[in-house]
Amino acid sequence: MTNRTLRLATRGSALARTQAASVQDALASRRLDVELVEVETEGDKIQDTLIHRLGKTGAFVRALDERVLDGEVDAAVHSMKDMPTEKPNGLVVAGVPERAPAGDVLVTREGHDIDDLPEGAVVGTSSLRRQAQLLNYRDDLEVEPLRGNVDTRVEKLLATHLQREHEQRVDDDKERQGKHGKTDHDGEFDQRVDEWFDSLSELERQAMERKVDTEYDAIVLAEAGLKRSGLLDKVSYARLPRSDFVPAPGQGAIAVTASDEEIIDLVHDKLDHARTRVETTVERTILAELGGGCIAPVGIHALVQGKHVHVDVHVLATDGSEAIKTTRDLPIGNHATAARDFAADLRERGAGQLIEEASADAEDE
Repeated sequence: MTNRTLRLATRGSALARTQAASVQDALASRRLDVELVEVETEGDKIQDTLIHRLGKTGAFVRALDERVLDGEVDAAVHSMKDMPTEKPNGLVVAGVPERAPAGDVLVTREGHDIDDLPEGAVVGTSSLRRQAQLLNYRDDLEVEPLRGNVDTRVEKLLATHLQREHEQRVDDDKERQGKHGKTDHDGEFDQRVDEWFDSLSELERQAMERKVDTEYDAIVLAEAGLKRSGLLDKVSYARLPRSDFVPAPGQGAIAVTASDEEIIDLVHDKLDHARTRVETTVERTILAELGGGCIAPVGIHALVQGKHVHVDVHVLATDGSEAIKTTRDLPIGNHATAARDFAADLRERGAGQLIEEASADAEDE
């Protein structure tokens, strides 16, 4: 490759840019000049529609890959879980860096476990899979829509609770001053409202300004997204049990797509992580064979263990009323073929029917 700048397409969200910057840094450390190019996708334009209603063509992916195929950029950086299993002709997943934690976490104000949530608790998510898994685990929960960037979703969780506390503190300050004067501090709260506000984090202050229609008791997010957004140590969370909350295929992984052979070879050589490549290949192969696209209520997680790839699969009805849960160890030597055979067995067990019904439900909404 001649000595020129490599142009990488990315979405403009904070998380997308962070992921793209990690790819940029990895390539820059290998003496390559890399420029990030922001591209607005269909999913970015439509903020008030749930993800599964945006279609199966990759609402957060297609616009970036079109720039690659048109030659406007050299490669594109994606969250792998957002990618459709069907790729345009000529496009290749050239590089898959080492994956971040793949699981989901429950974020609450107090760090509650899912079993500690009160009956009828309101949990926010934009994912059909997470909705189905939540209802399958606890059918008393109220699952409500939640979209936005990672920080936006956290702010929506915190907003109403902080605003209510602010009102209570204001009233407490007024009552205390009215009865005893400004120097007496024997009210309900130890701090005056201005002192309390000064003690809030920037994230909490942003939440105070946010208008929300739904009061959430908890929200479900990918641990990788929280970590890459720099919010993992700023929120209270509990990891959801992996046996009941199998993550989406490719969750936690980044994919770099390209079409030019020279660029494909370069990105693969500089970025590709062998174990992550095997694991995500198994996950996406099973998803493709099941016909689940990137929106169906399907969880698939693969983990290389010696000479085998251990796979957990969770296929559900949208309302969580039915679920097929199974595991299998696949030989690493022919993992892709074994994954296709595994998917065929899952179809025979009724997984294909559940996915078809879930897809029909999504189209009818």
